[in-house]
Amino acid sequence: MLSKALSIMMIILLLVGCTQATENTQNAESNLNVEVIAENLEIPWSIEKEGDTFYLSERPGAIIRIENGKVDRQKVELKNRLSTASEAGLLGFVLAPDFQESNLAYAYYTYEDNAERFNRIVALRLDDGVWSENSVLLDRIRSGPAHHGGRLKIGPDGKLYATAGDSYEPELAQDLDSLGGKILRINLDGSVPSDNPYPNSYVYSYGHRNPQGFAWSPDGKLYPSEHGNSQNDEINIIEPGQNYGWPIIEGHEEQRGMVSPLYTSGDATTWAPSGMDYDNNKLYVAALRGAAVLEFDLNTGESRSVITGLGRIRDVRIEDNFLYFISNNRDGRGDPQENDDKLYRISLAALD
Repeated sequence: MLSKALSIMMIILLLVGCTQATENTQNAESNLNVEVIAENLEIPWSIEKEGDTFYLSERPGAIIRIENGKVDRQKVELKNRLSTASEAGLLGFVLAPDFQESNLAYAYYTYEDNAERFNRIVALRLDDGVWSENSVLLDRIRSGPAHHGGRLKIGPDGKLYATAGDSYEPELAQDLDSLGGKILRINLDGSVPSDNPYPNSYVYSYGHRNPQGFAWSPDGKLYPSEHGNSQNDEINIIEPGQNYGWPIIEGHEEQRGMVSPLYTSGDATTWAPSGMDYDNNKLYVAALRGAAVLEFDLNTGESRSVITGLGRIRDVRIEDNFLYFISNNRDGRGDPQENDDKLYRISLAALD
């Protein structure tokens, strides 16, 4: 009888806990004046937007199209089998500048090749609601059990930028013959830009551990986010050809010939920063372990959390005075609540 009573009590506590967690999420959404644009997403990774239409990549291998409140999960046909390793799958996704005419986009995904794992950057073409791998821009970027990098963005110079992680082999970040632990710069046809810092090399900067975000200021400065080793997450300013230190230095450490970060979480905490964007001399950064959207004020050097209570945040996008962001509570490391994951929107004015 005692065992049965304890079992009933445990069930009641579990149900109460789930109800309270759902209420906490709903309260957080309400208190922040956050609007839910889409829900029941499957580990979304990147936010793209064309006019009033959203395109989100999902790690299991789909593109979500959202228009006028209608959510359509579009199939993606790839030439290699997606990896199911931790943090892997269909990651970065960016629409081509001429998407309306070409139906092209660029994607970064992790795949399995016999006993090995690699990342590749490809062009995808949309035809009758299905995305298919059209061409390969860059292949066999080393991958591992995690640290795949994966962010793609087209810079103000029209080049494609990609973040590549060190694939759990820290020494690759200092090896200029390896693409691991680097920020890469690529022509849209897959060739090496003639003005890259190293001849015939895609490497734009090196000494990175696991960078996952990009943002540019109007004056052309490039800011990436980077996961540190347990702590010491970073926000940097990128100069072509420079060495950002991993694994030799991290956080506040300094060494001649290496660049220390603009911001670091330090030894006491972690953000696990991912996607990011820029507005009005501020950087807005998705934080996974930080479970927040972080704001970094480039004028004052101060930082703060502007979104909390909604779990792990993977990517952000700013457009027309709105901040869009996606949760990643179903990625195996979060605490999924009712109808997770979600695409949210909030007015930037509401964050002041």
